[in-house]
Amino acid sequence: MTRSLVSPLVCMALWWGSCGGVAAESPQSSRELDISNLTVWDGHNDVPEQLRERRKDVLEGFDFKDTRAVGMMTDLPRLKAGGVGAQFWSVYVSADLPEPIAVQATLEQIDVMKRLIARHPAEMQFCTDTACVEKSWKAKKIASLIGMEGGHSIGGSLGVLRQMHALGARYMTLTHFKNNAWADSATDAPAHDGLTPFGVQVVKEMQRLGMLVDLAHVSEATMRDVLALGGPPPIVSHSNARGINHHARNVSDETLRKIGAAGGIIMVNFYPPYVVEAARQWSAARDAEAARAKGLNRGDPEAEKAALAAWDKANPMPRGSIGDVADHIDHIAELIGADHVGLGGDLDGVEATVAGLDDVSTYPALFAELARRGWSKGDVAKLASGNMLRVMKAAEAYAAAHRADLPQESPTTF
Repeated sequence: MTRSLVSPLVCMALWWGSCGGVAAESPQSSRELDISNLTVWDGHNDVPEQLRERRKDVLEGFDFKDTRAVGMMTDLPRLKAGGVGAQFWSVYVSADLPEPIAVQATLEQIDVMKRLIARHPAEMQFCTDTACVEKSWKAKKIASLIGMEGGHSIGGSLGVLRQMHALGARYMTLTHFKNNAWADSATDAPAHDGLTPFGVQVVKEMQRLGMLVDLAHVSEATMRDVLALGGPPPIVSHSNARGINHHARNVSDETLRKIGAAGGIIMVNFYPPYVVEAARQWSAARDAEAARAKGLNRGDPEAEKAALAAWDKANPMPRGSIGDVADHIDHIAELIGADHVGLGGDLDGVEATVAGLDDVSTYPALFAELARRGWSKGDVAKLASGNMLRVMKAAEAYAAAHRADLPQESPTTF
């Protein structure tokens, strides 16, 4: 990346012009800066999950123009303040669901997100390709795309995968916290040593369709198997660098190099246990305490709950800071280049973020930190959205070149 010796304040002025009257001797929150020419494309936001858990997918009475009162991290004014011009909305459903129910729930999540977008035509535009994304940017709307989180959502069916694509899904995370029947998760005991033969078919069909293959949540062996297949660049929609934080959800330097060589992109997450080593250790200690509370209070769930709540109060999660997220971005960029890093905050999918990146309005604060470290405007523009645009265009080009290929086929199971 291009480094500079220009001071942070001068650098910000060079990037975005007027700082809205901010005095040079009193640095202000970067959300006050004019970022009209810097567009964010975030890889993972869980508003659909919030709508399901809080409202059972009922939109009547839901005000997406102000969600602060209900404790959400995302609403339209804050998206605008953060410079968000494109968002992959995650249609996550639990990996604990039986797969046929997971398929239904995913359809419902796609439906509720489409209905939410349709309620705000002045601010949002449903998109399925980069041409639409770029058109939305010109219209100053938020290009709204669908990403599926977890291969359990297709119920072991290539036909269901194709129909999810037809409904607008443009990426799928191959696993979630658990293995499925055809791919290993990063956070489950290995069952397949990566992809099964059917898993290979799933990936090939996604590539043929132009559906981005998302390697967040999957094991290193699954990443290895996907990368060995070649094809268009993969994404990692919301993960970090294992070289800084050894969480199983993060990506090793060896695999980061392979993803970079494949033209892919790692979209950095804001959840403290994936960012800060102290928070990862805290999470492990909390898991142990939860098991202890259960063992000491068998048959008394209220006492178990109270014991864990008391531990939480006495042991708050170490949140880390914007600088810790910037450390992951720097690590990835220095290892494989600024062309291969992006943003996947996981906002509204986590209970806490690092301090300073609390909601969707705060991306400019991260950009200010990178400017302070000497990042050029061009490299930050790639991080913000340019790299994601490039990768999705590559997937579209691959699909166009393989339009005549026959679909992958497998027999139905019932």
